[in-house]
Amino acid sequence: MGLMQTSTETSVWLLQARDCLDEARRLKPGPERNELRETAKVLREIARLETASKAAREPDRRQRS
Repeated sequence: MGLMQTSTETSVWLLQARDCLDEARRLKPGPERNELRETAKVLREIARLETASKAAREPDRRQRS
């Protein structure tokens, strides 16, 4: 049975996105709140791309049995 490594680390990008959303929730609706929400959206996309990039670089251990 091959070893599978699962990452339990939360991406720094996702943590920053969460902070942006927490701050946005404290604000009244308006341009500043919308900007923080948009920033969080971009940070989540960066985290997704980083995860995909890491997965592409790791050798597929399942093929070696």
